[in-house]
Amino acid sequence: MKSGARIEAFLEMMSAERGAADNTLSSYRRDLEDASEHLGGHLADADSAGIRSYLDDIAGRGFAATSQARKLSALRQFFRFLYAEGLRADDPTGILDSPRKDRPLPKTMSEAETGRLLDRAATEASDPAGSDALAKTRMHALVEVLYATGLRVSELVSLPLTVALRDERFFVVRGKGDKDRMVPLSAKARTAMRCWLDERNRDPKQAESPFLFPAASESGHLPRQVFARDLKGLAARAGIASTKISPHVLRHAFASHLLQNGADLRAVQQLLGHSDISTTQIYTHVLQERLLKLVNEHHPLAD
Repeated sequence: MKSGARIEAFLEMMSAERGAADNTLSSYRRDLEDASEHLGGHLADADSAGIRSYLDDIAGRGFAATSQARKLSALRQFFRFLYAEGLRADDPTGILDSPRKDRPLPKTMSEAETGRLLDRAATEASDPAGSDALAKTRMHALVEVLYATGLRVSELVSLPLTVALRDERFFVVRGKGDKDRMVPLSAKARTAMRCWLDERNRDPKQAESPFLFPAASESGHLPRQVFARDLKGLAARAGIASTKISPHVLRHAFASHLLQNGADLRAVQQLLGHSDISTTQIYTHVLQERLLKLVNEHHPLAD
């Protein structure tokens, strides 16, 4: 049985036994025929080296990692079918790794945009005539602390009151997996937190709460969804598209701006509370840009 006939037999099995839809069958056919053409019409007899050669070819043609993975999946199912039917004694795709999918770069903000956001929060918090002074002062403290520490939003909104009472340059936060880590607190963040503490303690109900950012919620602290919503409103008033910002984006800004200004990747890993350095390596594009700039500015043979 030639490769074309074996492809037809495979597609017939997928339709009759697995109920594959017409679009799925058409996709399998295109992928298998493309591979067969690359292998000179001898797909059914291909070895691992031949399949790997095909995968290298489609990568060279610019196919995305997701498309490469789909084509490899079609090949795997095809050869498993041949093996199950006794038409081959082995499966040449068994030792092949799936193409690695590129991780998307984290959405972040420039230093200028972040500065505008913080300045707007400070301006609004300093307006004593505002009817929502409590909310404005709280928002200023939230964004200053978030940008100064890179906390996860769940860590931020559930901070204990003791963090503000100590008024120290560092504090310990308990993150994922109940692991403690030390994070910094800038002078501006400490000042904003003290202002919020004064405003907060004017309300007897809030003053009694063990949380820095109390709320009448089931958890007893400010819900993350409320902070995310109010943050988008602040961004809009600062002239920043609300679609560009979220608490997680500010966390990414914290990490990206540290690396842009010379911080070590391992240090950033510790500050973010990543248990594995590979998680922090989504920021390596920032390091690459900084290193390229360093070489271009200081290497004697640079253009």
